[in-house]
Amino acid sequence: MGNKEILSALSTYEAEDLLHYCLGPDGVVVPGLHFLDELRKGELEIPDVWLVLKTGHVFSPPELDTSRGEWKYKVEGHETGGKYIVVVFSFKDIDQAFLITVFSIESRRRQL
Repeated sequence: MGNKEILSALSTYEAEDLLHYCLGPDGVVVPGLHFLDELRKGELEIPDVWLVLKTGHVFSPPELDTSRGEWKYKVEGHETGGKYIVVVFSFKDIDQAFLITVFSIESRRRQL
């Protein structure tokens, strides 16, 4: 780590690719306190979120968080129980993703 190279917004494909790298053995994924609070409130579990981080997709362009000077991305997908989960994250470094928040969208829930 310590290689602050991400200065501009990434494409949706690049963000997914870098997220997958961060999930691998050479990367780090750090859950923030707000993320952990929302995880509990949403009755979600870490394995469900990890599944979405690994298999979900970044559909929308990033949003600039002007207070932190970072780009925020959303990865979306279904967990095994059918809930549609959205995870908002940023990259703190080329090999470190930071999980900002998580929520589910009931209208996109998959019936099992």
